Amino acid sequence: MPRERGQKVVATNRRARHDYTIEDTYEAGLVLTGTEVKSLRAGRASLVDGYAFVDGGEAWLDAVHIPEYADGTWNNHAPRRKRKLLLHKAQILKIHNKVKEGGYTIVPLSIYFSDGRAKVELAVAKGKREYDKRQALRERQDKREADRAMSSRAHLGE
Repeated sequence: MPRERGQKVVATNRRARHDYTIEDTYEAGLVLTGTEVKSLRAGRASLVDGYAFVDGGEAWLDAVHIPEYADGTWNNHAPRRKRKLLLHKAQILKIHNKVKEGGYTIVPLSIYFSDGRAKVELAVAKGKREYDKRQALRERQDKREADRAMSSRAHLGE
């Protein structure tokens, strides 16, 4: 059987980019059980409440919901268990120092398969204030309106 190639996105956390200002991103491997992998391959996961933390020199992902595998038996996994993240020691130290500095958190942005291996994209992020969110929405809307005006003007000129 040929090995899997490319990337297949399972779940994204669209809310994270709205609620946080992304500073750095990291790709980390996940330590999963067999039924978790099967559930992910079926495209079932939710990153809404998920977060990561560093404890004892190890990185952990918590509160990510991977539902039980439908065809699993009595040894199915717990949907919201802590999962170990596979990162280099230098990356873990860098992330830990940034979070310890204050005001930063580690948020999962997406879960995907890269060449058949489960990966998670993590972001070291700073929480946005309410007025920052409104400002970002206003800027996005203004840009959209400007693009719309430019394209309509281009169509009229032709």
